[in-house]
Parts: sequence; C-alpha cells; structure tokens
Amino acid sequence: MLDINFIRDNLEKVKKSIEARKADVDVDNLLKLDEQRRGLIAKVDGLRAKRNEAARARDKNQGIRIKGELQELEKELSETEKQYQDLMLQVPNILLDEVPIGPATENKIIRKSGEPTKFNFKPKDHIELGKLLDIIDFDRGVKVGGFRGYYLKNEGARLHWAVLQFAFDHLIQKGFSPVLPPVINRRFALVGGGQFPWGEEDTYKVGDEDFLVGTAEIPLMAMHSDETFNLKDLPKKFVGLSSCFRTEIGSYGKDTKGLYRVHEFYKVEQVVLCEADEKESLGFFEDLQDNSEEILQELDLSYQVVVLSSQDMGKKASLTYDIETWMPGREGYGETHSNSIVLDFQTRRLKIKYRDKDGQVKYCHALNNTALASPRILIALLENFQIEDGTVKIPEVLRKYTGFSEIKPK
Repeated sequence: MLDINFIRDNLEKVKKSIEARKADVDVDNLLKLDEQRRGLIAKVDGLRAKRNEAARARDKNQGIRIKGELQELEKELSETEKQYQDLMLQVPNILLDEVPIGPATENKIIRKSGEPTKFNFKPKDHIELGKLLDIIDFDRGVKVGGFRGYYLKNEGARLHWAVLQFAFDHLIQKGFSPVLPPVINRRFALVGGGQFPWGEEDTYKVGDEDFLVGTAEIPLMAMHSDETFNLKDLPKKFVGLSSCFRTEIGSYGKDTKGLYRVHEFYKVEQVVLCEADEKESLGFFEDLQDNSEEILQELDLSYQVVVLSSQDMGKKASLTYDIETWMPGREGYGETHSNSIVLDFQTRRLKIKYRDKDGQVKYCHALNNTALASPRILIALLENFQIEDGTVKIPEVLRKYTGFSEIKPK
C-alpha cells in the first residue's frame, strides 16, 4: 500500500504507474474520498468532544441530540472509510526506472548464462522420461488429484527433495534464517503481503477467512506484522521451505501437460526486511538474484535473466527479474525463479516498522525471491541431463542428497 500523502504529493507519478500497468484505479476518486473521510473524522471528533462536555454538564437533552447526530456521522464515516480502504488496496506500487513499459512482449533479456543443451539424438521431454523411468505418474495423479494432478515416485520423489534441500542449505550457508511457515493463512496475511485483492481468484479458500498460500513469502512477511524493530535488528533474512497452492484459474489452456503449471508444489523462498533506503534495498535485490543464479550454476543449467515489463510484473512489486531456465522439451526457456523489490508496499499494509538512528519510526523495505520451485525445476534437470537410452544423470552437487548418480529406465 502506498502512503496517501505520497499519492497526494506525487499524483502524476502514481497515475503514470497505474497507466503503465493498465490497472483499473480511479485515483481522483480516492483523493475525494480521503478528503471526505478527513472531514468526517474532524466532525465526529468535534461531536464526541461536545458529547463529553454535555455529560460533564449533566445536560441530558443536549447529550441525546448529539448522540443522534453522532450515530449518523459515524455511519457515514464507516461507509466512506470502507470505500477509501478498498480503493487504497487497489493502487499498485510505484515502478522503478528500470522497468520496461508495456505488455509481456516488452520484457527485456539482460543476460544469459551457458548454452542450450545440444543432443546428437532426439531428446525426450520430461513427460516421456517420467514414464520411462517410472518416476512420475500423471494418469493416477489426475484420477486422485484432478486436473494438473501428479505423483512423484521412486527416484523422482528423492530428486525432488534433494534439489529443495540443496537450495535450502545453500541459503542457510549465506546467513538466511531457516523457517518452515504455516501454509494456511488468515486473510490479513494475504492482504498485507499484496496477494489480495489481485490474486484472490488464484487462491484456495479453506475456511471463512483462511486460505492456502501460493508462496512462503506471505507467511514470512506476516510473521512480523504489527512489530517495530530496532535498527540493530535489521536486516532480517529468511529462507522458507513450504508447500504452495494455486488454482491457476487464469491459466486454463496454458501449459496443461506435465509439471510446468500445477496446483500444488514446493518452493524455497528468500525474504528480506531492511532499512527504508532504496540504495540498500537494491543491493539486497542484487544479492538475492546472485543467490538464485548460483544455485542454477551449481546445477549446471543454462538460463537467462529477464526484466519484467510493467504489465507482466505483479502489482505489489516495483521491479522484478525472472530467471528462465533452458528446457529442451519446450525448445525454449521456462520461468523457474522470480526476484522482486517491494519497497515499503507490504510493510505499510502489515505495519512492520523500525526505529532509525535518530529514533524516528519508519516502515521497513521488503524483498522476496523464489530461490527454487519443484517440481518445475525437475523439468530442466530431467530433460537436460538425459542420455540416448533415457537414463538421466544427476548433477554432482545433488548426489549427496539423492544417494544415486543416475536414474535408469525401468
């Protein structure tokens, strides 16, 4: 959430960001509602003061008259406040200058690492390999779990946990505090984390106000809601490992086969809370990016880094880099990682603050990064490290986790 004072003082900048994202928000109406809200608050406060005076003077008739006026004003204020808050939650974050303006076609590739794998035979995709190696069962997955359901089994299940554990350990060694967060979260956590209101249709509801999260970022952010740190306590660096759930309502017809787009998966997520200094935040942004790229480099996978355009990035982010990893079965790159700087957009919603060196209370800046998601990363591992008979070689760094160096056809 943006500060209403920032919106008022930077109206053209805010409008420009909204237009660049093609978001549907009436900022002029928001400012009118804010003006009405502040006026009503002043009137309500004034009447409450008069009511107290009447009570002290034991003026019963005056008290009754004021009570009636106050009830009407409080009702009007409540309705105005709700409209105001609903609109405030719809205002997206400000874009940083590096963001390309336009639709996804404007996404900008800024670097590549490694070359796409070349084969002297026709490579199999991960669906074929999953059946041949008896490590993925889509048919029974759909029977039991429905559309986009799957089973990972045998060496496939072990490889899944191996790559997650590898990424988790890699980040712990980087100084991140390991966390296994709850994945059933209350509404305030999803609103505060910026997943709502925009992503509500993509979220499973499991109770009146309880939801299954699509990323550990949400509970990791909400963990410190309504808290104020001392400057010496920052930065806070967390690595979360969790199951994740997404309805994928908006993606029917896209990537319907295989493991690329599924309803439930696991992620290793990096989250940072730091001082409200854009230069420092951008430094952490580069650190998180380096961490994700190091993981792919150690796995010996080829990838490219993409700056997302204004219409392709999430509305809570000010800047997002995606990493797309080479997947031979797609004959192209597929998204495997995402890195976002959010500034104080989430922390303002969640009331996560700190006291600076002068004792002034400020909202922290926040960053999040998908260090690794499985089973999607298995697509790249299986397809890139196959040999002609379908055997898949396991990258050296994973062998201490898997206990095997290859998966052979059954």
